[in-house]
Amino acid sequence: MEIILTKISIRPFKITDVDDFITWAGNDEVLQNLRWKTISCKEEALAYIKDVCIPHPWRRSICIDDRSIGMITIYPESGDDRCRAHVGYAVSKEYWNKGIATRALKLATNQVIKDYPELVRLQALVSVENKASQRVLEKCEFLNERLLRKYAYVKGNLKDLFMFSILSTELPSID
Repeated sequence: MEIILTKISIRPFKITDVDDFITWAGNDEVLQNLRWKTISCKEEALAYIKDVCIPHPWRRSICIDDRSIGMITIYPESGDDRCRAHVGYAVSKEYWNKGIATRALKLATNQVIKDYPELVRLQALVSVENKASQRVLEKCEFLNERLLRKYAYVKGNLKDLFMFSILSTELPSID
């Protein structure tokens, strides 16, 4: 399946995304590196979209032809830490290794800087084992700053994580 990357878009989640959402959010492999649990039924998916995705400060659905195939989250901090935000993303397994996460991350980072002009730094924590996500960040010109040993629990396992970052002045253009 060939994907035309210019057809990738990001937008706020809608309740009507529920069936597409459960396709990827119900897959353990897709969520293996995220802290949230796998969605197991339509009711859970609806509740998650309504209670978590929609009210989130900056969580967007990654879409092809307006169908949700993943998500990207940028969580701006506040107060004296308002200069930075945390980045996370997931894409449906059938769309892995097609450049979709890279395209969505470029779209998201360029938009969030407009939405939050005080942001100077975007950062992402990535499991040492998650080579695909590391490649996405590198393609988006994030810098691998360091290894954080035994930094956080992910799905009950204490993980070594890499810290990646990019400054607002370094953002790549959207192809």
